[in-house]
Amino acid sequence: MKRTFAIATGLLLASAVAVSHAQNPNPLDIRACTAIESDAQRLACYDHATGRDNLPVAQKRKDSSTQAPSVFTNDTNNRRTAVIGNSEVAKPLSLLDSRWELSPGSKLGTFNIRGYKPVYVLPVFATSNQNDQPRSPNPDNTVTTPQSLQNVEAKFQLSLKTKIWQDLFGDNGDLWIGYTQSSRWQVYNAAISRPFRETNYEPEAILMFNTDYSVLGWNGRLAGIGLDHESNGRSNPLSRSWNRVIADFGFERDDWAVMFRPWWRIPESSKTDDNPDISDYMGRMDMQIVHEWNGQEFGLMLRHSLRGGSRSHGAGQFSWSFPIAGNLRGYMELFKGYGESMIDYNHNATYLGLGVSLLDWY
Repeated sequence: MKRTFAIATGLLLASAVAVSHAQNPNPLDIRACTAIESDAQRLACYDHATGRDNLPVAQKRKDSSTQAPSVFTNDTNNRRTAVIGNSEVAKPLSLLDSRWELSPGSKLGTFNIRGYKPVYVLPVFATSNQNDQPRSPNPDNTVTTPQSLQNVEAKFQLSLKTKIWQDLFGDNGDLWIGYTQSSRWQVYNAAISRPFRETNYEPEAILMFNTDYSVLGWNGRLAGIGLDHESNGRSNPLSRSWNRVIADFGFERDDWAVMFRPWWRIPESSKTDDNPDISDYMGRMDMQIVHEWNGQEFGLMLRHSLRGGSRSHGAGQFSWSFPIAGNLRGYMELFKGYGESMIDYNHNATYLGLGVSLLDWY
């Protein structure tokens, strides 16, 4: 709140100076700009105070790159811009830069709430193979009586992140925290009072670095390391959880972005482990591919256990988002394999979801 007040005060004072003293601004008034943390916003404030806001690049920064993105704004066709070097040439941010504020010109400071994973509501989430008797190698986590579940339910997901520390190592290394919650709701199942079948909670912390190298024509844009917890917050026999250390490697080219995420599960005691074989089903690595085309966004997730024989299991998910009106977008999700949710970690099924999204991957 203090930072927001300081930014507003600085911009108001700078605006007043630009109107009354455009040629010879009062240095005391310009000091108000120093209260602004974001480099882009501070530069716009100085330009405003000194009468340089008529420059094309300054105007572009003021109108676009200086504005923190709204949590529920899709800017697929109008990503923020950043100034490259001293050339004063505005360049649209790349997919990964727009998502993770990698380059110096894209930094927005700390504690700006942003979208993370897709945010959506699916009134229809259907399968022909509902998991009505979840099981686990741990007897305490095995359901003995089948549940009366319907194959059609609803699903929704909320996912946010914020940067809590910027430039830990000189001008690189940002620490982010994120939170994702997804629910599967038996909303049409009046016979059992429409319960929430499964809700997954996933807080995480990620240290992300800006990189710049080339591999087969792809730009290696980021690398990161994070700590992730995921659970369904339920008691036995339905309790499921795991903790992971996840590495991130991001590549991009044109309107394509690819993320490789290998991980290591933090071991738990065999006596208290809800799902001791979860890595053989929900995997040890996934790859996420996102492509933007004509205002639409296509996503593909591939995941595998990286083991052979009877321990070889995986999953794939295809998503499609398309504009409807304003920020409202249609959303389709198709999942096949193991681990659509924590309770279904060792259950193989196909799921189809239809609904709307408020925020996509990029």
